[in-house]
Amino acid sequence: MSVMDKLKQMLKGHEDQAGQAVDKAGDFVDDKTQGKYSSQVDSVQDKVKDQLGSKSQDPPQA
Repeated sequence: MSVMDKLKQMLKGHEDQAGQAVDKAGDFVDDKTQGKYSSQVDSVQDKVKDQLGSKSQDPPQA
């Protein structure tokens, strides 16, 4: 069993909270890097949320 499978199993039923944690972590990185890597951070956030099965209700940013 892979690490990602274990994470998914542990987070089952708490996908929304996991998505919020991913958003918060991304905001922290953006803050520390003064937004320099904002597009890369957003891309990673989306990929992690897809893997965890949590999709934010936030509209996509243009």
